[in-house]
Amino acid sequence: MSRPTKQAPERGDASTRLLEAARDVIRQKGFAATSVDDLCRMAAVTKGAFFHNFGSKEALGVAAADFWAETTSAFFAAAPYHQPADPLARVLAYVAFRRAIISGELADFTCLVGTMAQEVHASSPDIRDACGRSIFGHAATLEADIEQARSDRNITGDWTAASLARHTQAVIQGGFVLAKAGNNAELAKESLDHLDRYIRHLFHITGDNPT
Repeated sequence: MSRPTKQAPERGDASTRLLEAARDVIRQKGFAATSVDDLCRMAAVTKGAFFHNFGSKEALGVAAADFWAETTSAFFAAAPYHQPADPLARVLAYVAFRRAIISGELADFTCLVGTMAQEVHASSPDIRDACGRSIFGHAATLEADIEQARSDRNITGDWTAASLARHTQAVIQGGFVLAKAGNNAELAKESLDHLDRYIRHLFHITGDNPT
């Protein structure tokens, strides 16, 4: 998941400002390289306020993953890919939307929970699990449309709506890794283009219009 980013640190209470700071700074620097001082400076709060609200950097990491899940859920719920009447068109519109929001600096469009999960999956199970809830929870929002599209088109095979929904996230997160490795957002867009082709192949779509 990705996109909500860079709101003014003056907005909201200290806790919210710290969560917004974590969202932005960790995507730029990584979790380990982000210090409490970095977060306090970005959020314009004191260290005392930090530890009053979160107790530790790890607790902040868990809270940041949950905050990411909450804010991105609202962002995607309001996105235009829900508008098509056909469920497969909605799935393809989702892929197109994910491609369209890949813009700006790497830290602007890459995923906080994907970034943290890669870095701390072994060292911090609590943060890892919070990131997992966010990623898998988002994937689950695609399952109903995928399942309905399978039913509408009598598609069978040794895959499930849940597995394809998870695969969309594997491609998206992998695209972010390639974009970082190559310092090139176009590499992430290329991955989304291949995902679109793959879904069309699964559903035997030969033209541009899935209906």
